[in-house]
Amino acid sequence: SNSPVSEFCPVALDDQVTFNAVVYGAHPYGHPAQGDDASTAALDRARVVRFYETYYRPENAWLLVVGDVTPAEARALVEARFGAWARGEVPPPPAAADPAPSPRTFYLVDKPEAAQSVIQIGHVGVPRSTPDYYALRVLNTILGGSFTSRLNQNLRETHGYTYGARSGFSMQRLAGPFSAGASVQTAKTDSALIEFFRELRRVRDETVPAAELAKARAYITLGLPAEFETTRGAAGMFAELLNNDLPLDTYDSFMARVNAVTAADVQRVARRYIRPDEFAVVVVGDRAKIEAPIRALGEGPTAARDLWGKPVE
Repeated sequence: SNSPVSEFCPVALDDQVTFNAVVYGAHPYGHPAQGDDASTAALDRARVVRFYETYYRPENAWLLVVGDVTPAEARALVEARFGAWARGEVPPPPAAADPAPSPRTFYLVDKPEAAQSVIQIGHVGVPRSTPDYYALRVLNTILGGSFTSRLNQNLRETHGYTYGARSGFSMQRLAGPFSAGASVQTAKTDSALIEFFRELRRVRDETVPAAELAKARAYITLGLPAEFETTRGAAGMFAELLNNDLPLDTYDSFMARVNAVTAADVQRVARRYIRPDEFAVVVVGDRAKIEAPIRALGEGPTAARDLWGKPVE
């Protein structure tokens, strides 16, 4: 998605669960939303009903209506269908501090005979409310948020290691992850990692050229109108504002704020929010073939994990 609110974050079922578990640990974002073997086995009807009765309350909900309907008509429809919805006290969401950073480590999930390795690199990022949102949008468009981004041009077009390489800041109410990733040929796992690190460091170390900066800003601003093309799209855009307690007039200044981002801004946020020394590097692939080459890179230790991010022998 090119949504101005939700940045694309590379997601593959193989690696996302492991990556979140490794980066976030006991933090709420460290647990898969769909649960795991243990949590789903522990469910029963009474627990589901109790959860519903606790959290599905008017005080804990937004109702957003987009379409060919007036406010008066919408209110009448809502009151007819939800007027009897019982109010009730809703517990506040649990407080959760960002996990402490850890030294760069390679976490390997073994998939014997896998034809590809799935790579995801990153660490804790930022919440959607960050004042650096617009600079981060421009930064990520340059780095890995568009087809012509540096990561995709390097790993796909120049080297042919992957069909596509991307990066993104998953900005949520709490600080979601920054991650960069791709599915690459097994034999090129170490080579792909070299190129990932090259680009992730270069965007910190070198000032972005003026033409590349202008292209990224245009890519973002020219894509904004399309996000409101359908009623569903418009609803999604405003739902993001409501979910993150952002002003409803946010999009009035969106283009101007993107266009105000400078090359110095891009380098500043790259140095602050992309921290190679703290990367968790999750690689799902044939461990027997990829572990030795990864160790030979000299970029950090390796550790074996299962799909749920738990240590294995």
